[in-house]
Amino acid sequence: MRPLQSTSDRIEPASGMPAMVDNARVLQILPLIPDARSTGEVISLFREAVVGLGADAGVFLSCLRDDATRTSFRSLWACDPSWAADYAFHRRYEHDPWLRYASGDAEPMRSKQLICSSPEEIAFIRAAAEHGFASALIAPAPSSVGLSRVGVLYLGSADPERFEGEKYPQVRVLARSLSMELHHAIAKSMREELLQGSSLTEADLHLLRCEAAGNSSKVIGAAMNLEAKTIDSRFQRLNAKLGAPDRRSAARIAHLYGLL
Repeated sequence: MRPLQSTSDRIEPASGMPAMVDNARVLQILPLIPDARSTGEVISLFREAVVGLGADAGVFLSCLRDDATRTSFRSLWACDPSWAADYAFHRRYEHDPWLRYASGDAEPMRSKQLICSSPEEIAFIRAAAEHGFASALIAPAPSSVGLSRVGVLYLGSADPERFEGEKYPQVRVLARSLSMELHHAIAKSMREELLQGSSLTEADLHLLRCEAAGNSSKVIGAAMNLEAKTIDSRFQRLNAKLGAPDRRSAARIAHLYGLL
């Protein structure tokens, strides 16, 4: 499992204070996230949206499973940095009931409605409460590649009753929208990093699309007026760029990162 990569910012908890929900401001923020020029700008907008939703803290996790053994995490933290450190140090993602829920359901849910399935998950809930998440709203962000990529937003408060009352339905809808926009922003960033780091060309992407369509080297070569062995050689170089063991894996990686 790859290290958790994160960006954090601090929001002072407002336990005991009434939730000040600003729907209009959140609606202004949402369309700004996809066009943010940097991760720092995204986290700044994220922090403002968390406050606008009446929460004390927020976390967004993006989980990408390259295959059955490799998992990559990206995260945005608008909360006490000690929770980010605790989450990574204790590998909380391995027993995170909120992430487990988001991996199988797209409906926003309050944390108190979820049932822990192990002592480790109970320990997670206790640790989260100590870091400003006595109550939480979990908003999954589904993707076009199913369980291979999962995003989830946690809105938290030190107030156990924060996500109750007549404002909850509005907060729930806006939290879902915020989760989707953050998920898109992180996916876009990861896609750009992969393109720059691997130096993929348009010709490489064309080969990957052909592989994803199930075409053999012979069929691809015939369409390009090249020999099958030439196509095989090109795939070998392409696989090396992506660190993939074979062309099928290379096409899967490209698909997961939104290149195809």
